[in-house]
Amino acid sequence: MTRVAAVDCGTNSIRLLVADADPETGELVDLDRRMTIVRLGQGVDRTGRLAPEALERTFAACREYAAVIKEHGAERLRFVATSASRDAENRDEFVRGVLDILGVEPEVISGEQEAEFSFTGATRELAGRDDLAKPYLVVDIGGGSTEFVVGDDHVRGARSVDIGCVRMTERHLVRDGAVVDPPGDEQIAAVRADIEAALDLAGETVPLGEARTLVGLAGSVTTVSAIAQNLPAYDTEAIHHSRVSYDRVREITETLLRSTHAERAAIPSMHPGRVDVIGAGALVLLSIMERIGATEVVVSEHDILDGIAWSVAQPSAEQAG
Repeated sequence: MTRVAAVDCGTNSIRLLVADADPETGELVDLDRRMTIVRLGQGVDRTGRLAPEALERTFAACREYAAVIKEHGAERLRFVATSASRDAENRDEFVRGVLDILGVEPEVISGEQEAEFSFTGATRELAGRDDLAKPYLVVDIGGGSTEFVVGDDHVRGARSVDIGCVRMTERHLVRDGAVVDPPGDEQIAAVRADIEAALDLAGETVPLGEARTLVGLAGSVTTVSAIAQNLPAYDTEAIHHSRVSYDRVREITETLLRSTHAERAAIPSMHPGRVDVIGAGALVLLSIMERIGATEVVVSEHDILDGIAWSVAQPSAEQAG
């Protein structure tokens, strides 16, 4: 067993996984898994820069994570940064701050690398199951981007497109600095148009039509699952590998888009940091299901974070690419 730590810093959240990895058996045993909403991508789509307050929220989370990593005695650490820091003009400021706090330089990976990690994290444990047909389409709906990966034992095609829940919300559902509550038909149609254009783009390089099982990752998808199950609180075990039908996803999406901030915030399983962006995130999921004709989505709590952890446990095999 190798004790590893992985940090995934996205547009909306930063997450930590400390785990014992056994490459021989394919077992990844969690020691600590946590998530903090930091909204690093606040305003990036509009300004092209990381906001000072967003950087400070992120650095505060990094200080907390540094203490956890030290407490568990992780032997190796990898810090991966995704969409927001890829887009920002002042990303050097972000890199310096993380290096000072954690002692490692964040790797601002490409969307394609992000997709590979997501696929590994989501599907490694599905290998022995005969109830889920291959190939899989893994979709990771993040804050700034969504990754699409089609593959079975190996990736056949991957693409990252800019239709994350934060980006879509800030681009189309904000007026005078506040989220419109609830949005009108024209605003929803504008989000839809962006999503459909991005799906066209993804379909140019990813064989979406070959997919037989849709696997959905990240907070928008897991929150939809929690709502579908009427969970009294967010429950990782109940959500992991749950299945949500297309009809239920459509119903939940329509409800979220027509609800007020207070109504969304009152949902027991809703993280406070997702209240304003969950409608756009659910609409991305619904649009994907409609595009490929999926009757259900298999929800996974294991995603890019687990893929990063495996890349640390097997550096020669996974980091070489």
